[in-house]
This record gives sequence, structure tokens and C-alpha cells, in this order.
Amino acid sequence: MKTFTSANPKSVSEAVKLLAKGNAAVAGGGSDLLGMVKDHLVSPDVLVNLRSIQGLDQVKEQANEVVIGGLVTLAELAEHPLIRGRYAVLAEAASVVGTPQIRNAGTLAGNVCQRPWCWYFRNGFPCYKNGGKTCFSVIGENEFHAIFGGGPSYIVHPSDTAPALVALDAKFKIAGPSGERMVEAADFFAPPSKDPGRENVLTHDEVLTEVRLPTYPHWTFMTPYSVTSSTLRSTYHKELDRESWTHAVASVAIALAMEGPTCKKARVVLGGVAPIPWRVPKVEAMLEGKRITPELAAQAGQAAVEGAKPLAKNKYKVALTAAIVKRTLTDLGSA
Repeated sequence: MKTFTSANPKSVSEAVKLLAKGNAAVAGGGSDLLGMVKDHLVSPDVLVNLRSIQGLDQVKEQANEVVIGGLVTLAELAEHPLIRGRYAVLAEAASVVGTPQIRNAGTLAGNVCQRPWCWYFRNGFPCYKNGGKTCFSVIGENEFHAIFGGGPSYIVHPSDTAPALVALDAKFKIAGPSGERMVEAADFFAPPSKDPGRENVLTHDEVLTEVRLPTYPHWTFMTPYSVTSSTLRSTYHKELDRESWTHAVASVAIALAMEGPTCKKARVVLGGVAPIPWRVPKVEAMLEGKRITPELAAQAGQAAVEGAKPLAKNKYKVALTAAIVKRTLTDLGSA
């Protein structure tokens, strides 16, 4: 392993300055970065340790939002009473990431920003993610690759928390040399058609510092005559290829604003099936204004996989995705 130095900034601005100097990498929990360094996929001269910055590991409520620091661990997020009580989809997603050891060290920002786990990328093949001009999965081993949004790269985004954050209409606070900016969660993730070598909009000298969620348990929405509040129901479901630690073969994050038995607003976001968290607006429109019945859930499951373009070995993901959308909606509708 290459020798590197560790820097311990006392502020976000100091961390950004260190990143801007050259060959540096951000270390929060360090789970993904350590593996990347060991596999010789990255060779930083400096590790910028964000753990030395105070205040990035807090969950707090302010004004009309809940602010989650980027260094809050996944274990803390899964057990936090405010998150569990109001944002079940996020707590559930955090609770199924990796192993207890990974959740104790891994952070929310790290989980959102982790690199793909495609075996071609992780084993150093000259693919798009490693600076090459090929996606070896197209004609190779592709049973866990994308069925939506692929091309020219067919990786799937590995984060469990990312679909949940998109479903919750989260906003991301990013710090960089030009100051701070806010980005909608849905706009943070970059498809390979935009830049096949990247998965998000962060530049090398920017840091994801906070995630902000609209205050719940109410989603406010407009009717033709008034402003109405509704109760939020949300959940996350993940399918694995084995019972031990692994990433989602397919997953779904669902958030429903319910007024009595009627769904007034819906967010349905798939994971494990696309290079970005894959929102399905057609399904959302099907649910809004209706009771969530088993029949409607079955129709939504089929609609969720319209337009899927599986590769040679991952056609099973189409039926699997339809089934988990149907089952998860059925369970949520009867809650």
C-alpha cells in the first residue's frame, strides 16, 4: 500500500482547501475508501479526516427541516428516535446496510457517495469507472447490473440510503472552494450518460456536509381550494442474493402522504437496478388520489418495470422488482 499522510482539519473550509491542493481523499467512516486503497483503485497522498471537524455528526430539528450531519453513522441513524419516528424509510434503509461493524463506522455521507461495487471496476479492469472506454458487463458477468438507465456504463448505485433520501425529497448541502450550495437529492446523482466515470455531482474538492429533510410527520400539499396536511407512511424493502452482508439485488423506498385511507402524494424510488436511485413517476401518479388496494399495488408493480432493458443474465430483476413493489405497497397500504 502506498504511503500517505493524514490531515485533521478543524473546519469544513480547511478540509476543502486541503482537497483543492492535489491528490487528496476524504475519509469519514473510511469503509469504502480503505477497500479502494487496498485494491489500488485510488492512491491518495493525503487523507483528509473529517472526523476532526465538530458538529458534522449531529441530528437536529430547525425551522421547517431536520438536519442530519454527513458524519452521522448508519447505526446512529437507524436508532435515532426522531428518524425512526418520522422517517421510517430512512431508518430502515440505514439498518440494513452491511454488517453491524460497517454500520457502526460507516457514515450517511459515505454511504451516499460510495463508489460502485461492480467486480470489473473493483478488480481494476480498464472500464469507464477506471478511466477506460468499455463496460465489460455488457457482454460479461452482468447478473447484478442495471436494467434501467444503463449505458454506456451499466453499474448499479450501491447505496441503501440514497433511494430513501430521494423518496423523502431531501436536500444535500455541499461545501466547496466557492462556498456552499444546496442540491436536491434527486439531482445529486449523475447517470452514466452524463459522465460514465462519475456517480454524482461532487467535484474532487467538494464535500457533502449535511442532509436536510422537510419536517414530517406532515407533507403539505395544495388542493384547488386549500392547503392540506397529511400523515406520512414510508418504508424500505431490500432483496439480497444471500443472507450475509451484500448490496441490494433490488430494493424500493416508498413514501406516501396519506389523508385517511387515500394517498395524496407518493414517492416510489428503486434501488439496485440502475446507476442512480431510480424514481418511477408513473407509479406515483397511479397511486395519488386513490386507496392503496392489493389490486392497485399489483398494477403499480407492473408499471414500475415498464421500460426495463435487462442484459443477458439479469432478466430476473424485472419480475423481482415488480414483486417487491407490489408487496411493499400492499403492506404499506394496510398499515
